[in-house]
Amino acid sequence: MPRSKQPWLIRATHWANLFFFVVMAGSGLRILVAYPFLGERGGAYGWYLLQGMRPPDALTIGGWLAGARHWHFAFAWLFVANALVYFGYLFASGEWRRRLFSPRRDARNAWGTVLHDLRLRKEAPPPVGLYNGMQRLSYTGVLAMAPLMVLSGLAMYKPVQLPHLTALLGGYDFARAIHLLVLAALALFTVVHVVQVLLHPRTLAGMTIRRDRIPEETQNPQETRIPQETP
Repeated sequence: MPRSKQPWLIRATHWANLFFFVVMAGSGLRILVAYPFLGERGGAYGWYLLQGMRPPDALTIGGWLAGARHWHFAFAWLFVANALVYFGYLFASGEWRRRLFSPRRDARNAWGTVLHDLRLRKEAPPPVGLYNGMQRLSYTGVLAMAPLMVLSGLAMYKPVQLPHLTALLGGYDFARAIHLLVLAALALFTVVHVVQVLLHPRTLAGMTIRRDRIPEETQNPQETRIPQETP
């Protein structure tokens, strides 16, 4: 039986996540404006290169510190709830087999894609099922960073109530640095993702109203089964 490439729940949580991320990023940058330093006031903070740098007002949401905090914490819980729905469906439905990176299946394909993007290879390797290996590696990396973003945010939000978590992340300032660096990484991924979508607009249609379908019998061998090692 044919099956939708992008199930409706995947599409719904995808767009919800984009909205929540934009609001949280903008409000988070407004919170950063209030004190764009790590460590003791007026001192340097080792390897952190963004010490004292204030983001442009145009990228912020909330107007002032208290307003930004209200926006940030309200949407943080929506972000977490949306992520739980996504992860629950991802594993309950078996979609993780098609979407997450598997070294046996995707490593060579991902390397070939990198060589093609660097113009060191003429033809791009064909995707294995829904995505190519580099796409799976990128998406898996983003999903792995999301819990780190949430945990570092909790460590900053309740450092007294959650002292063990804060200590595990290296202390308040280090947790804040992790939070900001993960934000930068996710923002970079989002920009690259949007550019790729603009270059291949059919993928945008597949994530909105169009229901691309592929036969189940052509889907199973490559998309859901991870190759096994041969003796």
